[in-house]
Amino acid sequence: MDFSLLLVVAVAITGLIWLADRLWWRRGRLARLAAVEAEAQEPVEGGARERLLKEPWPVDYARSFFPVLLVVLVVRSFLVEPFQIPSGSMRPTLEVGDFILVNKYAYGLRLPVTHTRVVELGEPQRGDVMVFRFPSEPSVNFIKRVVGLPGDRVRYEGKQLYINGEAVPKALLEEGPAAAPRELLLEERLGERGHLIYNNPQDPGPQVREVVVPEGHYFTVGDNRDHSNDSRYWGFVPEENIVGRAFAVWMHWDGGLPSFTSVRRIQ
Repeated sequence: MDFSLLLVVAVAITGLIWLADRLWWRRGRLARLAAVEAEAQEPVEGGARERLLKEPWPVDYARSFFPVLLVVLVVRSFLVEPFQIPSGSMRPTLEVGDFILVNKYAYGLRLPVTHTRVVELGEPQRGDVMVFRFPSEPSVNFIKRVVGLPGDRVRYEGKQLYINGEAVPKALLEEGPAAAPRELLLEERLGERGHLIYNNPQDPGPQVREVVVPEGHYFTVGDNRDHSNDSRYWGFVPEENIVGRAFAVWMHWDGGLPSFTSVRRIQ
């Protein structure tokens, strides 16, 4: 189910009903009131006046919901959209059950439903945590870290990421952390930006010979390197599939009571 499409349809229907009432139907109610007053030769007051001017229930609902739906559509389409993390592919940066906020204008303004970029404001940067529509199934949203920009040469061998022939620095922080006893916790640095990743020493993981990222595309990987379905398996993310940049965790919910103790910025 495409929530954006439903929202656009709801805004269109409520907006048209509200507009039709302002342009035509309300005038009809006022004309009926004026006719009754002319016949009675006195103003109509109280309950009788309210009955004559009473809006039909579709108009009443449209007038109430249209501004609310319009604000939600604008905010969700052009400013910020919430998402829930359904898998562990971005651990330890993001945990299953994290609710995140995604900046919808960081990479340009896009129309809802069609996803056409109408205003260019920026491009993904190496190290960004990006939400995008899965290339082979656009109805499904993925979240991964951008490591390869258009024109970059990317290689992944022996659990080491290489960008343009240089190994991306990483340092071991802990072996078998409590949150993931079978993993190695490392800090990886893409330029000046550092972030945490997991590597499983028992899993050889995928091997990717050097590939060149095409223009208008991006190479993405999960921080949970040996448990992530990402560009190492299915290729590049087209620019038109981009949704936005994830920038904050605002709530965590694992089925019990929602928790706000893990509110944080996404590195």
